[in-house]
Amino acid sequence: MPWCSASPSPTSLSRFVLLAILVLLCCSFFAVAQNTPVDAEGHQWWQHAVFYEIYPRSFADSNNDGIGDLNGISSKMSYLHNLGVDAIWISPCYPSPQVDFGYDVSDYENIDPMYGTLADFDGMVAEGRKQNVKIILDFVPNHTSDQHPWFLDSKSSRTSAHRDWYIWRDGKGPGKPPNNWISIFGGSAWTLDPTTNQYFYHFFYKQQPDLNWRNPAVEKTMLDTTRWWYQRGVSGFRLDAVDTLFEDPELRDNPVLPGTNAQGDPNMENQYNDKLPQVHEELQKLRKVADDYNAVLIGETWTSNIAELDRYYGQGSHELQLPMDFMFTMVNQLSPPEFRRQIAAVDAAHGWPVFVISNHDIQRSYNRYGDGKNNDAIAKLMGAFYLTLRGTPIMYYGEEIGMENNDPIRREDVKDPIGRTGWPKEKGRDGERTPMQWNTAPNAGFSDATPWLPVPPTYMTHNVASESQDANSVLNLYKKVLALRHTNQALLEGSYVALNKNDPNVMSYLRSYKGEAVLVALNMSSTPRKVRFDLSPLGFGSASAPSSLKVLIASQAASAQSNEVSLEPFGLLIAEVH
Repeated sequence: MPWCSASPSPTSLSRFVLLAILVLLCCSFFAVAQNTPVDAEGHQWWQHAVFYEIYPRSFADSNNDGIGDLNGISSKMSYLHNLGVDAIWISPCYPSPQVDFGYDVSDYENIDPMYGTLADFDGMVAEGRKQNVKIILDFVPNHTSDQHPWFLDSKSSRTSAHRDWYIWRDGKGPGKPPNNWISIFGGSAWTLDPTTNQYFYHFFYKQQPDLNWRNPAVEKTMLDTTRWWYQRGVSGFRLDAVDTLFEDPELRDNPVLPGTNAQGDPNMENQYNDKLPQVHEELQKLRKVADDYNAVLIGETWTSNIAELDRYYGQGSHELQLPMDFMFTMVNQLSPPEFRRQIAAVDAAHGWPVFVISNHDIQRSYNRYGDGKNNDAIAKLMGAFYLTLRGTPIMYYGEEIGMENNDPIRREDVKDPIGRTGWPKEKGRDGERTPMQWNTAPNAGFSDATPWLPVPPTYMTHNVASESQDANSVLNLYKKVLALRHTNQALLEGSYVALNKNDPNVMSYLRSYKGEAVLVALNMSSTPRKVRFDLSPLGFGSASAPSSLKVLIASQAASAQSNEVSLEPFGLLIAEVH
């Protein structure tokens, strides 16, 4: 007889009700705990976290096919934890034809076989939990692959179920696209599909058709996709190309500017297909879902001024928690005045600052800031710099060992399509995406097979194993700064105050919190410098008894005496103020 046909006794029913209440209370407590700030100041977990971007093709290859994978990432989780990383952002690992190396997604709820399986993903999440490293996925909301089932159906006929999931329009005439919009990767942003004799729109490659976010079915599906991954253990998303989600429904021509770009197309102001107001409405909806899971949203937000960047936080801080400040990233010189200007601007915004100096689309910081002779010293200087600012830093894999670009020298060696179409003005992004350098074994210990991109010769000196044994290495400097950042309240919570604001050579600032303070001094010049600090206006010391400095981290020849700091060329010093 089925158990449900018997009537439960009053006692068993009472126990059942009590158990149900206890379960609900536990779940409620867990949900509240998940959203509890990490400190008395109300900070969330992502404000104290250090993020680390991993390009999965290039991080660690577990099956020796020359391409990195998820099990490779899992195998390095203890390294990431010991380095001082709290969350890893993994570039797209979904199924994809790999036209744009994963940014052309053909299935949002699976893993590309070259990287592993969903079971491997679950194992990576579990290993991350063991090492206290959260998983952030790269989400590509603007477009899919042209091989995605949605698009294959969409292009099959003008009345297909998914037709309105993409942007389809008639041309202005035979051979004439709907307007003058240019793809960021070269040529018209419109491609004629002969099946239905209409053009589809693509801000990027023609193999990346733009989704129609004005269609409620698209919006619902994409929001549900984020829920699906949150429930699988993801702690947030980096949102790719968020600026481009919407297009002008009237398809007005963009203003043409003088000159041509690397692809030979006219320069153009993307007035009608970039940064439209509706973007912010969707970010608010994505954020509402993220808040249900105590998750973070990082934005790829290319802005030209702080007012633009500020809008991505949302008027009620209800859009992106961490819009990336690429204006800081693009200060491509060691310029204290320019860095002060950028930091002051973002510090005045109403959101939490985000600092990045490298990623998979930008030449590595080792090359951009290096002078060819003092690159290691400069790499340490930059690490000590952006990891001690008020805000959340996002590292790029290999930055901590001084990895440099390995740009192709022949067009036939280029893998990145934008490098092939723009050669030689545009060499593509292969150079900043080369395999992680683990040791001095062949292929830098990345794989026993030939890697998908060549490893630069510098791997013999710049690798994790060698630098771990060198107390003066870039890696050990990063480890020291990250360890200090995680334990020092002034660096975690403190305000930022620029010091010696007219000094063109030394970047210096004070991080202070409830009577505790840390001074950071960075010589961004090629000659020795001495700097005196009067911190009495900030409440530390007085004219008769000046503050003193206790060195916490310093370059080899840097020193502090009373309130004076001496720095060698590209030297650095981080000190506790007394």
